[in-house]
Amino acid sequence: HVQLVESGGGSAQVGGSLRLSCSASADALMYMAWFRQAPGQKREAVAAITTGGSSTMYHDSVKGRFTISRESGKNTVHLQMNSLMPEDSGVYYCAGDRSYGAWYMESQYKYWGRGTQVTVS
Repeated sequence: HVQLVESGGGSAQVGGSLRLSCSASADALMYMAWFRQAPGQKREAVAAITTGGSSTMYHDSVKGRFTISRESGKNTVHLQMNSLMPEDSGVYYCAGDRSYGAWYMESQYKYWGRGTQVTVS
């Protein structure tokens, strides 16, 4: 059973930074992503990274501000969030899957973490 555990959420001021981390217990490398969900909103994809870390994908709203990375050879990913805005607030979920597909779709990912709260004010 694969488990994903997020850490690093919390509160930040507008313009500030936070760094989220996620570790997955899977033996094989997985494609991994971050999603977020604001109150009353649908969950949306924020960023994703391939197994080797050579390719990254971002939602337009976070390009240039957020950076997804992974530790080499591990299912540990980080999301560095800079220049935070109130609209970045929400619960951030880490997701992973062994197959590659539409990175922005929830249905692409089989494994999910429980989420970590990010509040920007």
